[in-house]
Amino acid sequence: MSVIEKAHPMSAGEPAKALWISTVAFTLCFAVWTIFAIIGIRIKQDLGLNEAEFGLLVGTPVLTGSLVRIVLGIWTGRYGGRLVYTLTMLAAALATFLLSYAQTYTQMLIAGLGVGLAGGSFAVGVAYVSPFFPAEKQGTALGIFGAGNVGAAVTKFAAPFVLLAWGWQAVAEIWAVCLALMAIVFWFTTTDDPAYRLRRERRAATKSFAEEFAPLQNVQVWRFSLYYFFAFGGFVALSLWLPRYLVGVYGFNLETAGMIAAAYSIPGSIFRAFGGVLSDKKGARSVMYTMLAVSAVATLILSLPAASGTGTGPAFGITPVIFIVVIFVLGFFMSLGKAAVYKHIPAYYPENVGAVGGIVGMMGGLGGFILPIAFGLLKDMTGLWSSCFLLLFAIVVISLIWMHLSVKQLSRQGHSAPVAAT
Repeated sequence: MSVIEKAHPMSAGEPAKALWISTVAFTLCFAVWTIFAIIGIRIKQDLGLNEAEFGLLVGTPVLTGSLVRIVLGIWTGRYGGRLVYTLTMLAAALATFLLSYAQTYTQMLIAGLGVGLAGGSFAVGVAYVSPFFPAEKQGTALGIFGAGNVGAAVTKFAAPFVLLAWGWQAVAEIWAVCLALMAIVFWFTTTDDPAYRLRRERRAATKSFAEEFAPLQNVQVWRFSLYYFFAFGGFVALSLWLPRYLVGVYGFNLETAGMIAAAYSIPGSIFRAFGGVLSDKKGARSVMYTMLAVSAVATLILSLPAASGTGTGPAFGITPVIFIVVIFVLGFFMSLGKAAVYKHIPAYYPENVGAVGGIVGMMGGLGGFILPIAFGLLKDMTGLWSSCFLLLFAIVVISLIWMHLSVKQLSRQGHSAPVAAT
C-alpha cells in the first residue's frame, strides 16, 4: 500500500473506475489528436499541398499537444487531474468543431494548434491515474491508460467512411461532439485523485517552478525523453504518415490505406498495457533493451526500397505483405517501450511525476511533430519513400548505444536503480 493510500484511504472500486474512465477519455482525445491523418489527405488534394506542407499540417496538432504537456502536468499537481482533464477536453472539442469552418491553409494550421490540446491530455492522465495505485502496480495501470493510443486506429477505421459520406468537415464536427460529451461524463463520474486530495486537506504549500523543474537538470530525464521520442513520437509520426505512405507507394485507396495503417496503430496501442505488465514483472530496463533491439532490425528492413504494387518496383523491394507484417511487429514492440519509459518515471521521480512525465511526454510528442515534417522533407529531397525508416533506424541505434553506455556506467559506479525500474 502506498503512502498516499495509507493517508487517504479509497473505496474498493475507486482506482479501477478512475483508470478505465480516464482510458476511454484518452482514447477519444487521441482519436481527435490524429484526425489530420485522414482528413489531411483530402485537404492536401483540395489545397494542392506538397509533401512538406502536408507534413506540417498533420504535425501541427502534435506540436501543441507536445508543448502543452509539461504545463498541464504541473497544473494537474496544483489543481487536480479531474478539473484539468475536463477543461482540456472541452477546449480541444471547441477547436476541433471550429476546424470544420476553416477555408485556407493558414486557418487550418491555426485550428490545428487548438486541436492539439487533445494530445496534452496524456500528461494529465498520467499524473491523475498514478496516485491511485501502489508502485508495484503503476506500470500496469499506466500501460492500460496509455493503450488509449488506440484512438488513432479508431480514426483510421471510421473517419474515411464519414469523410466519403459527408465530407471531412463532418469528421471534425462529429469527433468534436463526442469529445465534449466525454468531458461531461468524466466530470460527473470521477473523483479527485488521492494525491491532490491529500495536498488540499493538508493545505500543503505549492511547489515553486524551480522545485518542479529541478529533476530536469538530471541527464537521465533527457535519456528517457529520447527513448520516448522514438517509442511514442515515432508511433504518432507513423500513425499520421502511413496512410499517405500507403497511397503514395502501393497505390491503395484511402479506405484501404486507413485500414492497413490501423493494423500498425492497434498493436502499437493495445499492447502498451502488456508492456506495463512486463515492466512490473521483468523490469523496465529489460523491456527497453528488447524493444530497441527489435525496432532496430524492423526499421532497417523497412529502409529497403518499397516494391511497387504494380510490379514496376525493384525485385528486392519490400512488398505490401512484408511491409504490413514488419509494421505490425514494429508497432507491437514500440508499444512495450512506451510503457517501459513511463514505468521509470514514478519509480525514479515519485514527487515530480507531473513535471518529469510532462517533459518526457513533451519530447515524445515533439517527435510526433518533427518526424512527419522530416519524412516529407526527406521524400522531397531524395525521392525515396523508405527514407523515413532510415531516419527512425538512426534514432533507435543512438538510443540503444546511449542506454547501454549509461547502464554500464551506473554498474561501474555501483548505483542501483529503484527495484521497479531495473
